[in-house]
Amino acid sequence: MATSFRSIGLLLVVCLSGLVSAGEPTIPVGAARVDITPDYAVRLSGYSSRRTPFESVAQRIWAKALAIGGDGGEGPAVLLTVDNCGVPAALVDRAWPRLQQLGLRRERLVVCSSHSHTAPWLIGFAPFLAQDELPADEQEARERYTRQLTDWMVEAVAKALARRAPAHLSWTQGEVGFAANRRVMKDERWTGFGVQADGPVDHRLPLLVARSADEKPVAVWANYACHCTTLGGDFNQVCGDWSGYAQECIEADFPSATALVSIGCGADANPEPRGRLEYAEQHGRALADEVKRLLAGPLRPLPPQIDCRRKQVELPFGELPSRAAWEEAARAGGSRGLHGRYFLNLIERGEPVPAALPYPIAAWKFGDALSMVFLPGEVVVDYATMLNQRHGADRLWITAYANDVPCYIASKRILREGGYEADQSMIFYGRPTRLAPEAEDIILQTVAELLPK
Repeated sequence: MATSFRSIGLLLVVCLSGLVSAGEPTIPVGAARVDITPDYAVRLSGYSSRRTPFESVAQRIWAKALAIGGDGGEGPAVLLTVDNCGVPAALVDRAWPRLQQLGLRRERLVVCSSHSHTAPWLIGFAPFLAQDELPADEQEARERYTRQLTDWMVEAVAKALARRAPAHLSWTQGEVGFAANRRVMKDERWTGFGVQADGPVDHRLPLLVARSADEKPVAVWANYACHCTTLGGDFNQVCGDWSGYAQECIEADFPSATALVSIGCGADANPEPRGRLEYAEQHGRALADEVKRLLAGPLRPLPPQIDCRRKQVELPFGELPSRAAWEEAARAGGSRGLHGRYFLNLIERGEPVPAALPYPIAAWKFGDALSMVFLPGEVVVDYATMLNQRHGADRLWITAYANDVPCYIASKRILREGGYEADQSMIFYGRPTRLAPEAEDIILQTVAELLPK
């Protein structure tokens, strides 16, 4: 008898949940995806050890768009996720005139990179990632793919806008556990990559779902703070890594939905275990299983209005190297030599070495229910920790790799500890030196300006 009452109670909860959802206001929502898998030889991005174009396709990759809102008022808000190591701001700027013609406002568009290290290398991203200048045919292929991706991004957004129909929005948070802090420390100094068991990691999995009038998921958007580096530099095949497999599994579990995955502040976290394709599939399945669990439980409704804001700031670099330092770097081989010669040539032409990094920060606010923050670059976990403490983790969603991937965004702690995220990585990204400590204060202050009190 107790079991029967429990079953009736569960049934009543489900029915009441459906009634509440049905009575909530709707908002136009559309989702679409476009296949962006190259069908010609092009170099992949993410590892300087690669010297040749990709060998085969292990998994197809995608650009996906989620359009929320009608054409009235401020117009729709659009999220565009791209299976790529880094979509630079210059590429978004190139696509913007056509996106603007679709009725978008700049502050209502966010472009998020998955940071998969097994996708084509785009013009404008990490210019000194290779050990040597690319051969002419590879450079031409890289330029061709960058042009094509621009077209595909616009196509995905146009399709999502055209497919808008009334839907209910809701969200929740879960947890996934495969991210591990990768900064191995000794005496508070970085010593190399590995697994730092007591290092900070953000395991939260915020999830947004749009359901149609008949309660079928139209779009499922999940966000997790972890590098897409299950696959190493010896893996020279096109693949979406764990993010790609998570999307694949979610869409298999919910055939009516387009699955989108963005990356949180996981610049200092790697997936564990890693190094094999089956591990990427395993991590993707783990995330999809958590999504499936969350969608079966209670979700928090979101209001049908989105307030979108955007502000560009300048993050100062630290003390710039001397001419002698550039000359020494120019004599080196590999990426360091390319980096040194670039800045030495800049100085010899009489052009200034940049003293700051342009940095656009954006925020989407769903009333008092949820605020989303979008930070460019490879943002370390400290920013998630600090922002959640200041603004309330129960109503805050933080996405990195958004609108640009200009370099690592190190915190004051990371700058004190030193290491790859603070220093060496800036060579690949073509930045003159590390960020100044006050960059952290500027980011935190700007987010506070963009979020509700």
